[in-house]
Amino acid sequence: MAYRHGDRRQNMLLPSSIEQYVPQEAPVRAYDAFVDSLDFEQLGIKIEPDKAGCPQYDPKAMLKLLVYGYSYGVRSSRKLERESHYNLSFIWLTGGMKPDHKTIAEFRRRNKVALSNVLRQCARVCIELGLIEGNTLFVDGSKVRASACIDNTWDRDRCIRRLEKIDARVTEILSECEQADQKECNDSSLVKMEKELEDNEKLRARVLGILNRLNAEDKKSINTTDSDCAKIRGRQGSHAGYNAQTVVDEKHGLIVSSDVVNENNDLHQFAKQINQAAQTLEKKPEAGCADAGYSSIKELKDIDSQGIKVIVPSSRQASGKPPGPFDKCNFKYDHDRDIYICPEGKILRYSRTDVKRAQKRYCAEAKVCKECRNFGLCTRGRHGRRVNRRADEELAEKLAVQYEQPESQKIYELRKQKAELPFGHIKHNLKVDGFLLRGLAGVKAEMAVLASCFNIARMISIIGVSKLVTLLDR
Repeated sequence: MAYRHGDRRQNMLLPSSIEQYVPQEAPVRAYDAFVDSLDFEQLGIKIEPDKAGCPQYDPKAMLKLLVYGYSYGVRSSRKLERESHYNLSFIWLTGGMKPDHKTIAEFRRRNKVALSNVLRQCARVCIELGLIEGNTLFVDGSKVRASACIDNTWDRDRCIRRLEKIDARVTEILSECEQADQKECNDSSLVKMEKELEDNEKLRARVLGILNRLNAEDKKSINTTDSDCAKIRGRQGSHAGYNAQTVVDEKHGLIVSSDVVNENNDLHQFAKQINQAAQTLEKKPEAGCADAGYSSIKELKDIDSQGIKVIVPSSRQASGKPPGPFDKCNFKYDHDRDIYICPEGKILRYSRTDVKRAQKRYCAEAKVCKECRNFGLCTRGRHGRRVNRRADEELAEKLAVQYEQPESQKIYELRKQKAELPFGHIKHNLKVDGFLLRGLAGVKAEMAVLASCFNIARMISIIGVSKLVTLLDR
C-alpha cells in the first residue's frame, strides 16, 4: 500500500489575505461577531481611537482573544500569546496582531469589572434571540480551586501556636548568644544566630499582623496568598478555593447569571442568585429550583414572598427515606390550642421559646410517656418526648407539599441536565481545575467569561455559525 507524504518545500500560491484562511462556518466567526455586538461603554471599557500617546492594542481584539481562548481551554497569558503567533483562528481573530503575555495579563487585570459584565450582555443577546425565556430558573454551585495553597491558610489557633514556637526559639537564641558572647565575639556561629533571630522577629511580626487582621475582620481563617478565598471541603478533600454559582434557564440550559462566593456551602445563596438573574431578565421568573443544599428557609422565604414558586426539597425529602412512625411529621399541630398531638393521641404542651434559634419547644409529660407502649421507640428521654417548632414551620410545610406536586417533580427532574451541564462543560471540556486570578473581583470576572463561553457554544449548537453571525450583525 502506498503512503502519502508531505513536502515542506513545495511551492504554493497562498491566499492573498488572512480572511481567506478561515472558512465561513468556522466557530471563531461567531465569537468575533459576539464581541463586536457588545456595548463596550456598558461593559466599562472606553474606546478611544484618537487617544494621544503610544498606540495601544484595540480593546475589542483583546477581549476577542480572551473570550475565544477561554472557550477552548487556553487561559494563561503565555499560552494565549503562543496561539496568537501560530494558530490560524487566533491570527484571523486578532487581525494578525501578536500581543505579548504581559499585555494580555495587564488587560485582564485592569478590566475585571468589564469582564464580569460580559455575561449580562451575553444573556441579553440570548433573550433577544428567544433562547432564554426566564420562566423557570435552576440554581447550582460547584467548588473551584483558588490560585493559592491551603498551607497558607491561617486561623487563630495556628497563629497562637506559631507565636508560642517563635517566642520559645527566640529565648533559646538569646541564651545561645549570651554563651557565644562570653566565649568569642567574632565567632561565626554568633553571626548566624543573630541572622536567625532577625528572621524570627520578622516572622513574629508577620504572624501578629495576620492575627490582628483575623480579629479586625472577624474571620475564622485567612489565606495569605489570596485573602478572599476560603477553606473549601469537596470530593477531592480540603483546599483553598471558591464556591462558583450559576443560574440556568429551562428552555435551552443557557446561563442567565453567574457569581462566585467564598462560602463553603450553598445555604445562603438561593435568594441572592435568583434576584441577580431577575435583574438580568428584567422580570421575575415563575419558578426557582435547586437541590437540598439551598434549603435555608430564610432564603426560600425571600423568593416565596415575591410570588415565585420555590421547588427545593428539604434534607429529608432529598434523602429519599420515608419518615419513621414517630417522626415529627406524624405529630399533628393544633394551631388554636398551640399544642402537638402524638400518634397515640397524647398532648405535647408548650414548654419554652429558644430565641436564638427562633423556635418553640413542646413537651409531653414524663409520666405519660413512660406508661406509653411506644416508650423506647418514640423516645428514651426521662423527661418525655420533645418536639421543636420553628417560627416559619408553616412555610416549611407548605414548601414541602409544593415540592411533592407532580408538576414540581417534572421540573426538578430537569434540574440535573440543565443546572449541572455548564459546570461539566467548564470543568471537563475546558479543563478548568482552578481560577488563575486572585481575589473575588478576579474570580468573578473569570467565571463570567467562562459562563459566556458556554452560552456561545450552546448558541452555535442551536442556531449554527452562519445564522448566528447574521443575527448578531443586525
